[in-house]
Amino acid sequence: MRYYCSANLILTLTALSVTLALTPEVRALDQAAAPAATVLRLKARTELPGYSGDFDHFGVDLAGNRLFLAAEDHGTLEVFNLKTGAHLQTLTGVKTPHSIHFMPVANRLLVTDSGPGMSKLMDATTYKTVATVRLVPGADSIGYDAPRNHLYVVTGGKDVHMRTSVLADIDPLTGKSYGGVQFDSDHVEAMAVEQHGNHIYINVTDKNYLAVVDKTKHKIVARWPIREGEQNAPLAFDEMGRRLFVVTRKPGKLIVMNADTGASLTSFPAPARADEVVYDQRNRRIYVTGGEGYIGVYEQVDADHYRTLAPVSSAVGAKTAVLVPDLATLYVAASPGEAKLGGAILRFDVAPRDAKP
Repeated sequence: MRYYCSANLILTLTALSVTLALTPEVRALDQAAAPAATVLRLKARTELPGYSGDFDHFGVDLAGNRLFLAAEDHGTLEVFNLKTGAHLQTLTGVKTPHSIHFMPVANRLLVTDSGPGMSKLMDATTYKTVATVRLVPGADSIGYDAPRNHLYVVTGGKDVHMRTSVLADIDPLTGKSYGGVQFDSDHVEAMAVEQHGNHIYINVTDKNYLAVVDKTKHKIVARWPIREGEQNAPLAFDEMGRRLFVVTRKPGKLIVMNADTGASLTSFPAPARADEVVYDQRNRRIYVTGGEGYIGVYEQVDADHYRTLAPVSSAVGAKTAVLVPDLATLYVAASPGEAKLGGAILRFDVAPRDAKP
């Protein structure tokens, strides 16, 4: 006997099963927080059977309707239809990809790769490698300065058996080096780059502080300690409101900091094993994706005041994400982990926030 289920029913059952799997603490937070049932609504899920290990970060080609994903432990780049989520292609030629920077005018992809083959510049039509970007080994996280067309890349660190890390400053189109900043640290994570200022904010994870870097002088100008938790890793930035959103992993915390003084303004419980925090400027919300199976959602009342909304069910291992404001869509990658096979891409519709006086 065969049974048939509608796509909507499958999505509903998936969301229900994940909700039931939430820890008691998370369910308690869900009950205590302000309603958020319509903030993020699961629209579709693209299954990726046969994958193992972790996914890392996304890249977006809005005009070309493509979504790129670095399959870090699988050693591939995955290409999807941005609007439908359909899996289009698997690209090889990378070893351990982490971050993806798409350049629409040049039709190029820069893929950071911590493997021995170094980072790659690829033609975004043929996907052939056109150049190798030779940096300190261990290329990982990136940040982009659009007005100056500079790309900043975290390199070095414990994954390549180095006791120090380097923030490289390069031309993303050619790979030309403009210099860099060295950190006495073997674990440097995400960064936020001012688009209308001279600073880069970057999480120095093993030392438990946020570094402030002068972009033009390639110099650390401040070190702001993170006291609410350890393993500060994901980072987002409200440049207009001058607020930084730092996420720690031990324990899971979202910390709101003043981007001019480093003062900690407030903090909230956040998903554990988080690998992404996204600031939704249009709707004045913050989304934290963690491996426990839910998304932490927080509302920005104003620059100094925030509130927790109810967490949104995602999937176990759903740690990285990208927001595409023009499509009002949040994409989340659910990593299968080391012991399991099969990942997924989840697409959430982002509800607009009602205008407030």
